[in-house]
Amino acid sequence: MTTTTDFKKVAEQAQEELADATAAEALAWTAKTFGDDFIVASNMQDAVLIDLAVKAKPDSLETIDVLFLETGYHFAETIGTRDAVELTYPAVRIVNAEAGQPVADQEAEFGLLNKTDPAQCCFLRKVVPLRNTLAKYHAWVTGVRRVDAPTRADTPIVQWDDRNGLVKINPIAAWTDDEFNGYIAANGILENPLVSEGYLSIGCAPCTAKPLPGQDARSGRWAGLAKTECGLHG
Repeated sequence: MTTTTDFKKVAEQAQEELADATAAEALAWTAKTFGDDFIVASNMQDAVLIDLAVKAKPDSLETIDVLFLETGYHFAETIGTRDAVELTYPAVRIVNAEAGQPVADQEAEFGLLNKTDPAQCCFLRKVVPLRNTLAKYHAWVTGVRRVDAPTRADTPIVQWDDRNGLVKINPIAAWTDDEFNGYIAANGILENPLVSEGYLSIGCAPCTAKPLPGQDARSGRWAGLAKTECGLHG
């Protein structure tokens, strides 16, 4: 039986060996190492990571699970992008991770947490559903990039996710904005319509705004608050 300690050793070894891996190499390693025992996370801002994962999928893998945190507070455009991804990529199976309470019940009990206590709102509607879903896998793939924000500047390609107890793969961690946008243009990748309207980091509608000129992409998240992360990646 493979234990948590074994997977942690796999992550630590891969962190060193795949430190300079391309996205394709990192995803090929993921598929070879974990088979169908991994899930690809997407906030449906675009389908870059999904497209890369599908291209790296071996013939033996019938479907690729894609995790979407269905918080109940998303823009309509985000839900539309999620649905378009499922239609565009037949190999993708969307796994909608939902909170324990519907939005209406949460608001009836706690009020508008996204205004009074956004950290708690993120915990209930993102962190807990993520943790519950990841418990079914031994690895997850994210689209975190080092250029996204100062808090992500040291993101490795592969790491051990101690918080969730599984291997975490960040295949496009080293990509610049030019590389990222170039991939979208060259491959005709699906993109959330809000991006073209100036939303450079898209989360829940009540907590997402357009960043001001010259600011990093995530400055539009929880604008005016010290909060910069939803708790999924640190």
